[in-house]
Amino acid sequence: MSFRTFLRCACASSLLAIPAAAAEVLLADFEGADYAGWTATGTAFGTAPARGTLPNQQNVGGFRGNGLVNSYLGGDSATGTLTSPEFTVSQRYLNFLLGGGAHEGATCVNVLVGGQVVRSAPGRDDEFLNMATLDVGEFVGKTARLQIVDSATGGWGHVNCDHFVLSDTAATPPLVTRVVDTSRLYDETFRPQFHFTAQKGWHNDPNGLVFFAGEYHLFFQHNPYGREWGNMTWGHAVSPDLVHWQQLEHALWPDRMGTMFSGSAVIDRDNTAGFQTGKEPALVAIYTAAGGTSDESKGQPFTQCLAYSNDRGRTWTKYAGNPVVPNVGDGDRDPKVFWHAPTKRWVMPLYVGEKDSAKKDAKGNPAVRHVCHFYTSPDLKVWSFASKFAEELFECPGFVELPVDGRKRDTRWLLWGANGDYWLGKFDGRVFTAETAKLKGNYGANAYAAQAWDDLPDRRVIYLDWMNGGKYPGMPFNQQMGFPVELSLQTTPDGLRLVKWPAKELAALVAGAESVNVPPAAGTHVLPAAAKELLDLEFEFQPGTASQVTLELRGQKLTWAAATRELNALGRKFPLPPAARSVGRHSEKPWDDSVRLRVLLDRTSLELFGNGGLAAASFCFVPPAGQSASLTVEGGSLAKARLTVRTLKSAW
Repeated sequence: MSFRTFLRCACASSLLAIPAAAAEVLLADFEGADYAGWTATGTAFGTAPARGTLPNQQNVGGFRGNGLVNSYLGGDSATGTLTSPEFTVSQRYLNFLLGGGAHEGATCVNVLVGGQVVRSAPGRDDEFLNMATLDVGEFVGKTARLQIVDSATGGWGHVNCDHFVLSDTAATPPLVTRVVDTSRLYDETFRPQFHFTAQKGWHNDPNGLVFFAGEYHLFFQHNPYGREWGNMTWGHAVSPDLVHWQQLEHALWPDRMGTMFSGSAVIDRDNTAGFQTGKEPALVAIYTAAGGTSDESKGQPFTQCLAYSNDRGRTWTKYAGNPVVPNVGDGDRDPKVFWHAPTKRWVMPLYVGEKDSAKKDAKGNPAVRHVCHFYTSPDLKVWSFASKFAEELFECPGFVELPVDGRKRDTRWLLWGANGDYWLGKFDGRVFTAETAKLKGNYGANAYAAQAWDDLPDRRVIYLDWMNGGKYPGMPFNQQMGFPVELSLQTTPDGLRLVKWPAKELAALVAGAESVNVPPAAGTHVLPAAAKELLDLEFEFQPGTASQVTLELRGQKLTWAAATRELNALGRKFPLPPAARSVGRHSEKPWDDSVRLRVLLDRTSLELFGNGGLAAASFCFVPPAGQSASLTVEGGSLAKARLTVRTLKSAW
């Protein structure tokens, strides 16, 4: 049936009159041959209601009758809107059936009043339609419209809904609406406020991290044309302090050799490549040309190429002699180049996929082994194979030298892959010899493809990863970087280990700080000082007799269990035993046998540094509306506890 309204029932009066509940008002049930007054745009909704599951779609269920709204017409790539005629909000609740993608603001049902979105409900990444309720009581008597939105083109990029009813009774607890606001650049609803994001479009790996003439350069994998991965181009941003970033013009665009995959950048101080034209040394970018990833580059292999700049990275010229390293394997990519002073050579760790004819994949083809090759060069143009690190390392190798326990003359080399797993060992300019087994570098769900600024005047090594897999519904951008962290090596009872700690430049964003009195007794303690959107928080406790300790921040629970001495953070567990005061980095004098946790909380992310940075974990999340913070102690009491809360301001 088409969009319609019904008159309220009149109730008979009596001496003991009890007001009768108003009859439900059916707004739409989509049983007709067309949308009957609803206006469709785009192609996702077609011209009439669906009659269930559409071609190539998983089974759709839970709708009423024979018809429903289903925007999978043409698949997840199709987009559009479906908008109802005007109606008067006559009752407090809007009940309806809802399924499809869980993209807030992008696969959703909106209530419009005065042309503005006042309520919104996304799907649940489920083809089965479940009941949803929105509280529209404050708009009773006003004119409104319903708008069904499908603006998502990736996985779960569709919405299913049916049977819209106004009622005095909520069919299910009302959803708390988070209305997406994109009216203010860099202050959109889900825009991180102290993590780098591109102004618009997709971005992933950090590339070419280099410091020159007072500027930190951040290049990054970028799609200038859309919010999904593709059209890989090098975006470019600069910062004076690792916190405040200015996005510049794109540095490297796709060409006939391929789209621009990841790579690194160096300062050619001795002009070994001969690219310098002025008084300042040239910046040289070493990147992967990903042949076959665009129509222009069909049939081309993956190769390694150069580009150079003589105006501090503002414009770039691709080397006429590209490629400088031809294809040697399956999708070899992500060169990480640096100058090795003892051998006076440039060194390039490079990811290479080696085919292993002795093993077959699921399709019967030779299996691929993921390894790291090392190349050397005197001039960045001519490269020679030096060695191979044969352990499994997939994509984006990082390679830096770090002092052990702060001793400058005692160093180890740190080699990591895209997932953050790492090895420590020795390097002679040609061969890396691991002295540890592979170790875990990040226990979270959202850290990938890190690079480092490793040629800084103060000799720090600053590490930056892509926080992959985050969701940013309704935003003009997609994805974010992690916050820059300083790397160091520390000897522990388990051996030499990597320590990560937020770069000191974060202090520039501190708007206020306070020490919070945390009751150690069992129970739930509300923490109003930590109920903020942007935080740098440090929590330390001696477990005492407590069996479990849970810190809740904006709906995200961090639970420490005494039985396992592990932290469960957003569904991921990692070891976090009570530690000695000498372990890791710290901002204040720690206690012995305590559990220490530092948390960086932004609008859409949470980064953890356990026991002074010996354990790190990165997470993205879509935040609920409102702020909350609490501490719950179970099974006993804490011996000691303290909380330091630093409120942060936006870097934009």
